[in-house]
Amino acid sequence: MSHQTGIKANEELVSFFGRCRDGGVRLVKINIENEELSLAEYSGPNSDAWEKDYESLIQPMLEESQPCYVLFRLDSKDNAGYNWLLFTWSPDNSPVRQKMLYASTKATLKNEFGAAQIKEEVFATSLEEATWEGYLKIKRNRDAPVPLTMAEEELAEIKRTEVHSEIGIDTKHQTLQGVLFPLTKNAYAALEKFRNKQLNYVQLKIEIDEEVIELASTADTNVQDLPKRVPGSHARYHLFNFPHTHEGDYVESLVFIYSMPGYNCSIKERMLYSSCKAPLIAAMENQIGLVMEKRMEIDSGTELTEDFLREEIHPTKSLNRPMFAKPKGPPNRGAKRLTKARDSSEAV
Repeated sequence: MSHQTGIKANEELVSFFGRCRDGGVRLVKINIENEELSLAEYSGPNSDAWEKDYESLIQPMLEESQPCYVLFRLDSKDNAGYNWLLFTWSPDNSPVRQKMLYASTKATLKNEFGAAQIKEEVFATSLEEATWEGYLKIKRNRDAPVPLTMAEEELAEIKRTEVHSEIGIDTKHQTLQGVLFPLTKNAYAALEKFRNKQLNYVQLKIEIDEEVIELASTADTNVQDLPKRVPGSHARYHLFNFPHTHEGDYVESLVFIYSMPGYNCSIKERMLYSSCKAPLIAAMENQIGLVMEKRMEIDSGTELTEDFLREEIHPTKSLNRPMFAKPKGPPNRGAKRLTKARDSSEAV
């Protein structure tokens, strides 16, 4: 809102604003004095480029503890005339009252000069911010995207990757219906060998740049060596045929393990692995015939102990379940009524 403090430009400043339209003035310094916006200093251009004049002209006009405004002419023009930058100087060590006064009067200055001609604004509190490098830093920060929360970043990543979720009929890779990214031939062949028990361990990875699911490694391994195969800095899919005994019987259980080492991975990697997981499992089961007895997620390979896998596949059933206690009735309900069964001879 304009005229928030009731302060207006004095006649000298209003008249000088008219001289700023012809391009002969590069910089105008404005102070608030005697409850008026007044002309303090001005300067013509020192060079033919405003970038060169920015640091050489603005910084020398600033006082260490006194706020001010600086109108700085850019070299660009539009229908309204030259474009200007409004530089507001409010040093940290200036009095609070002065800071508030200049902050609440800025809208008035813009209206008096012509708000349509002010194309940029800079607010500085230190001499470092008044340099050309400071201007570039302020501009980068101002133009940077608004910071997002982790949930917003992950949602944005999902939306960005949705456009790649279709698998074209002309793809050269072996594909599975419903998988966000196609399987490479090597990955598909390894899964077939795993199904035929030629392998007992397969590790898959997503090649983010190529947008495919690639074979990472295969092995005939045991439970003790399984933790060593889980990367500590990247997500992976693991298929393991877990041989063990249960209640005296020999059992082989196919397990699908999704390893995600916390936030050591990028948001994009986390979201791609998360969004591809369910379609990949469904396709392996429906089209390759790999029926997973157990699906699990882990943060670290150290979790993959034999006891952990057994408990996941055959969870312990508690035999000492507490009896359900019948809730008591309301305390003021009165004595319990007893009813007698009618004698059959009394029936009508």
